[in-house]
Amino acid sequence: MEFKIQKFEKFTQIEVLEEKLDTNIAPSLKSELVLISGNGERNIVLDLSSCRYCDSSGLSAILVANRLCKNAGGTFVLTGFTDAVERLITISQLDTVLNIAYSKDEAVQIIEKAENEAKK
Repeated sequence: MEFKIQKFEKFTQIEVLEEKLDTNIAPSLKSELVLISGNGERNIVLDLSSCRYCDSSGLSAILVANRLCKNAGGTFVLTGFTDAVERLITISQLDTVLNIAYSKDEAVQIIEKAENEAKK
């Protein structure tokens, strides 16, 4: 199994269970993201705590998730990444584009804050 998907009240969490988010896994992740978004989910938390490596196709899947959530009026949050994955995200300057949380609680806070701002 490549992913663990959990539905919570305000978001769906996808945990990547593979050590590498690369060309072998990224297409499946994109498919899952499209399905989840197509089922009406606007808020997605992507947990990369099991990933030790991410390549450009993995980054592409992350950007797809961000775009799907944004297009649905929701929020995408990336969490649980290792130092190597964090370096890649920083080098590619995605840290300026993505919502990044260092815990599940922080991810929930980001989603709740975005929802409150959208209501104003």
